[in-house]
Amino acid sequence: MTNALPLPDFAHERVEVVTGRRSGLFIAVALHSSVLGSALGGARLWTYPRWSDALGDALRLSAAMTLKNAAAGLDAGGGKSVIGLPEGSVLDADRRRAAFLDLGDAVESLGGLYRTAEDVGSTTEDMLVVSERTAHVVGLPDAVGGSGEPAGPTSLGVYSSLVATLERAVGSGDVAGRRITVAGLGQVGGRLAARLAAEGAVLTVTDVNPAKRALAAELGAAWVEPGEVHLVPADVFVPAGIGGVLTDDVIEALDARAVCGPANNPLADRSGADRLAARGVLYSPDFVVNAGGVIYLDLEAKRLGSREEIMGRVAGIGDTLRRVFDEADARGVTPLAAAEGLAAERLRVGAAANALV
Repeated sequence: MTNALPLPDFAHERVEVVTGRRSGLFIAVALHSSVLGSALGGARLWTYPRWSDALGDALRLSAAMTLKNAAAGLDAGGGKSVIGLPEGSVLDADRRRAAFLDLGDAVESLGGLYRTAEDVGSTTEDMLVVSERTAHVVGLPDAVGGSGEPAGPTSLGVYSSLVATLERAVGSGDVAGRRITVAGLGQVGGRLAARLAAEGAVLTVTDVNPAKRALAAELGAAWVEPGEVHLVPADVFVPAGIGGVLTDDVIEALDARAVCGPANNPLADRSGADRLAARGVLYSPDFVVNAGGVIYLDLEAKRLGSREEIMGRVAGIGDTLRRVFDEADARGVTPLAAAEGLAAERLRVGAAANALV
């Protein structure tokens, strides 16, 4: 059995852990911070070897959402929810519905301090089920007047970030002719790969699902096995699947000039940012790069602008990343440290404002 990941330091405002009364599944709702407002973060449905691994994922992801929402300039705190599936289990339609009804009850128990949305393993249709038990959910299907699937806005933000990354790493943001490796062809990675192929990038792709080879062929991209993808020479390596892929061994073997992708927490350890810098590999912090979806969901839910205006805000993620790079250079720190500093300053101002109320 796989060794359990250590639980992160506990710095959360509140965590609810329940066994769903309908589904019997482990459910964790982690509220990391509400300093900037009601927390927003998706609901992940995933398989874990132990319940503690599911809890650790919720704790890590919710803390990352605090950084993401703060750095994105949103008036939203950080939270995350996880439905943990035992290894080897398969949900039928009835038990899946039961799981998301249970999640709705857990979200409701926080009284509006946390809003959920779709995430890895969940869908907008699942969020419609959640909405039967709580109003604190965003990203409902278009058919019922919701904002719909956020993968498109997330992909747009990643593309904007990739252009900014190329500018800094190779001197030009032009995608044509650049060697780009996309590891993960899900909702976001697949959309990004299609756009990059259309713009003339030299693509290498992979996914844990071998059926994604068909998409690779359609895009004219080279396919490699997941365990070998980091060895392919690239201008930009795009982690677009699960987190923790950038281990010390992978970083040491990575053949890329930059890393820029939508995967949450791609660094197996924070020290990986220093290891990348020491090797001369530019690292674009994930919580800046992948904020397009949460920007879209939060602003749509609050009716803060037209759809066009909101997508313009998403496209501006590239400018945020450029400021992060400039700050990193000015301070002599990694882009990760600079991005964390940007988020920390917003949180400091927010906490000071709350103290005056």
